[in-house]
Amino acid sequence: MTGPRLTLRQWVGWTGFALVFVLVAAILVWRGDILKAGLDPQIPFQTYTPPPPPDYATPAAWALRDARTDDAGPASVFFVHSTTYDGGREWNGPIADPDADAYLNRVVLPNYAGPFARIGAISAPLYRQASLYTRMTLRDDAREARAFAYGDIVAAFDVWLAAHPDGPLALAGVEQGGELLERLVRERIAGEPALRRRLVAVYLMDVVVPTAGLSPAVPACVTRNQTGCIVAWSPVAFDNDGAARGRLRRALVWNERGQLVELGDRAALCVNPVTGSTNTQPVEARHHRGATNATGLEQGARPALIAREVATECRDGLLRYTQPKLESFRETGSWSDRRKARPYNLFYGDIEADVEARLALWLRDQPPT
Repeated sequence: MTGPRLTLRQWVGWTGFALVFVLVAAILVWRGDILKAGLDPQIPFQTYTPPPPPDYATPAAWALRDARTDDAGPASVFFVHSTTYDGGREWNGPIADPDADAYLNRVVLPNYAGPFARIGAISAPLYRQASLYTRMTLRDDAREARAFAYGDIVAAFDVWLAAHPDGPLALAGVEQGGELLERLVRERIAGEPALRRRLVAVYLMDVVVPTAGLSPAVPACVTRNQTGCIVAWSPVAFDNDGAARGRLRRALVWNERGQLVELGDRAALCVNPVTGSTNTQPVEARHHRGATNATGLEQGARPALIAREVATECRDGLLRYTQPKLESFRETGSWSDRRKARPYNLFYGDIEADVEARLALWLRDQPPT
């Protein structure tokens, strides 16, 4: 005997269900690739017309301009923010993009510019930043878009420097911003003795920097008892070896011609923000000065810090760390937001303490007037 035959309507129903199931499964599997493809400008950078340049003589070109708290010290801080523009039609984001500015003001500035508020006035230029898509591909177009952003940073730095002709200087950048600062240090500051004498330190947060590429004039900060040097690290959790391998394999760094090239087999710099040194010994969590989620905090307000939470170790050029098991330090937001600078800073208190210590050392070593 044979079972009852399916009617045409049943065949259509089951076929439709199968197609929907396959489609949903495909979206789940390839969702990242689909969303990533949607950020591709689909035009060669060589034929692309970038957005109009900012005028750094005007307040509209700055996210922060000499912002300071009541208890701020005497330093001037030049801060370059990370990627906040997703992409789509543009390789480089326009100035005053509402979504990009919202992420900058809500997430990046409170969490990453905040640690420098106690040493002085902070200035943060807006710039035609390379889109998030440029950090997801090694294509030449993406590299050119990242290099293009450097021109805006040079222009902003010149205007900022003219407005701060003396006194201690600190430079800080996160992700793409730190990448651009690293080039600025080598090409502009390393060769100018007067600027180097004013330099407290350079902080390159979440940036892969080749140790062989550093100028002897602005070296790595080997210890915390040092000024005029670079504090750089790229963090990866202890239990994520796959991400560690991928981070170094896909890392792009500047060469002497201002081009972004693969890191290759060169060693990367790791200055542990907890110790302020290149020491590779494991550092217990009890030395950690404080993580925070400062997202949404108003400018100038100091967040509450959670200390003794994060163990660290500089290993193979990366900063390995333990992730706090707290709700405040979980990834949130859209698919694209989860690929930008984290909406928290695990080393806020450590950076704050480090730059304050280096500023005190810089001020102590100044000749009497």
